[in-house]
Amino acid sequence: MKQNTQKMVAMGLLTAIVVILQFVSMNIRTATFSITLSLVPMVVGAALYGKWSGAWLGGVFGLTVLLTGDANLFLAINPVGTVITVMVKGILAGFAVGLVYELLKKKNDTVATYVSGVVAPIVNTGIFVAGCYLFFFDFIKESAAGQNTFKFVIMSFVGFNFLIELAVNLVLSPTIVKIVKIVRKENK
Repeated sequence: MKQNTQKMVAMGLLTAIVVILQFVSMNIRTATFSITLSLVPMVVGAALYGKWSGAWLGGVFGLTVLLTGDANLFLAINPVGTVITVMVKGILAGFAVGLVYELLKKKNDTVATYVSGVVAPIVNTGIFVAGCYLFFFDFIKESAAGQNTFKFVIMSFVGFNFLIELAVNLVLSPTIVKIVKIVRKENK
């Protein structure tokens, strides 16, 4: 019972952190969209409580992106495609982080954390790019004005966001490792 209460409280805090970080990161733009700082608490939640907790936090991240207006450009073009892309990328990023962590933690907790930290922006960005092509290809092709559409998506929509998100996760991975170890030690 005590562990369930601790998990519920911790997930509540991580959920709040995801929302706060998404609001904060709205003001940090490198191109069309803001960077995502919410991947870090997703990694923490998935490492501590598993892939479904990671998926929950990813879903909260996706919902927050939709509610903050960060997806307005695409909402105006294809609302259904936008909601699907934003929610799926968040949920699957969180789930993938938890799955990778779960698979690697038996070998090495630290390696599991670092690799999970890398997986989060890869899945988040990869599904975003796939959603761009699936739901917004005509808009992107028109906007590219004869340029290579893949290059246009990378330069205009993904830009440096992916690299910044990856760097943030890698820089904060040692802290994530410490948080996970402290929480696990206290739960024993």
